[in-house]
Amino acid sequence: MTPKPAERRVLTVTEDSGGRLDVYLSERLELSRSQVKRLIDDGLVLVNEALVKAGYKLRAGDEIRVTLPMEPEPSLEPQPIPLEIIYEDEELAVINKPKGLVVHPGAGNVSETLVHALLYHFADLAEGGGPERPGLVHRLDKDTSGLLVVAKTDRCHAHLAHLLKNRLMDKHYLALVHGAVREDEGLIDKPIGRHPKNRKKMAVVETGRPAQTVFTVQERFRKYTLLRLELITGRTHQIRVHLASIHHPIVGDPVYGYKSGNLGATSQLLHACYLAFQHPDGQLLEFSSDPGPEFWEIVAKAGNL
Repeated sequence: MTPKPAERRVLTVTEDSGGRLDVYLSERLELSRSQVKRLIDDGLVLVNEALVKAGYKLRAGDEIRVTLPMEPEPSLEPQPIPLEIIYEDEELAVINKPKGLVVHPGAGNVSETLVHALLYHFADLAEGGGPERPGLVHRLDKDTSGLLVVAKTDRCHAHLAHLLKNRLMDKHYLALVHGAVREDEGLIDKPIGRHPKNRKKMAVVETGRPAQTVFTVQERFRKYTLLRLELITGRTHQIRVHLASIHHPIVGDPVYGYKSGNLGATSQLLHACYLAFQHPDGQLLEFSSDPGPEFWEIVAKAGNL
């Protein structure tokens, strides 16, 4: 793998951005606190040309110089990762992605992603998504399971991208959420953008991009609700952020959810259960996917409370 060259960043602290050095760098560089501490311990962080500790209290005017070490470029070698292929023809394939599988290479995930599996299972993939995302048209979060369409030709990729952009692809999800949702159905219409303080998170912010999610109650329990959700737009973490914004976060969501009352769930109970779109040749394709026994076992627990 070819290494990426070291990156050097210079940051100047303003009056309203003080606090601990490690917290400040974690937010500004979109790194975990442990990654930042490792940089500091390795002498790769200087404040006013001096080595300091992670807990250094920043002051307005401090100049921080950070050297980010070389990282290997993601390897796009095929890997024999099992895939559940729901449908396949010469133009496209529909995958039932398991939870825990990252969709494409990125920071901290240079191998064993869905892309590596796609390269193993399919001889041809569209290049329209970029060199590191062959075949991909849309994505699912690592711990969101369910249906995802993959383009095998550039013609198909352009067609599916057009459908997504013009909101002509139907994507539905199932989610178990905290609390009893009062309305039988509704529309969450709130703009989503980067969290103003934690750059690794998304949030409802006035300056964000328009985002709409439709929800329909499938079943109510005393402390939980099973929802079916339809994405009108497709923003990063949209369903998770929208549900948290109305005080009904998804059970098991480690980022936007509650720390307790998760019924033993180890990740968010969110599953892409339905996908419908027009094939490049004109016919309507529809697919459904069951979230599986683990999902329903936790739903059963919610119903027994």
